[in-house]
Amino acid sequence: MKTKAMNICIGIMMLLGMGMAAEAGSTANAEPQFEAKEIVSFAKKVEKVLASKGARVFVLSRVGRPVDELPKGIQYTHTALGVYSMIKTADGREIPGYAIYNLYQREKEPNISDLVMDYPVDFFGGVYELKAGIVIPTPELQARLLKVIASNTYRNLHNPVYSVIANPYNSKFQNCTEYTLDVINAAIYQTDDVKKIKGNTKAYFEAQKVNISPLRLMVGSIFMPDVKTSDQKGGAKTATFTTIAKYLDKYDLIQEQMVIVQ
Repeated sequence: MKTKAMNICIGIMMLLGMGMAAEAGSTANAEPQFEAKEIVSFAKKVEKVLASKGARVFVLSRVGRPVDELPKGIQYTHTALGVYSMIKTADGREIPGYAIYNLYQREKEPNISDLVMDYPVDFFGGVYELKAGIVIPTPELQARLLKVIASNTYRNLHNPVYSVIANPYNSKFQNCTEYTLDVINAAIYQTDDVKKIKGNTKAYFEAQKVNISPLRLMVGSIFMPDVKTSDQKGGAKTATFTTIAKYLDKYDLIQEQMVIVQ
């Protein structure tokens, strides 16, 4: 069940020292901040809570950087979708559990992303806080999400050209949270048309303002391949777990929302 950790995808930026750096959270070989038994225990706790709620699909987030380093308005650094599945173990058994559907940056090509499925213990492997933000959509939306995830639409919505502060209102670049939002909107509006998805996103979704100065954003876009600003106008904005939760709540599409801590 264990899968090698990969670069975290996030839709925010950090300023470090004299320059700026992507809020990477972890790398392919991120050093765990907790003992393995603590990570496993927390991952199992999250699964048990979700199972007790009867969740088949949910939105999941994690904290991949020290909390005091997160920019204003940002609570989590990576967002993905969890799906109740039958999971095949190394010894050939099939057991019920949750698979996590992520968009991750490549380790050696941070401006490129891949769709990767892993599991809760992998998802929380490099976190700085044993904390999970979770939104369980309404049963109807869960059912629609299952259909999208099982279809070609799920793969076709992926834009591998990655930017940590991708603008969710257009499809020039993409990060993990924007991709999650695109999949959700494909399910809500029952369409695979990217133009329609982006049109509805612009009409109904309120993105998070990125609280970093334009000068530092410009410097970052020059020196960092995964920092791009050409898709932004009138100030940088991106999707976050919190803005997705607010969006779903506004339109009565949430069955339950929670924060789980160890």
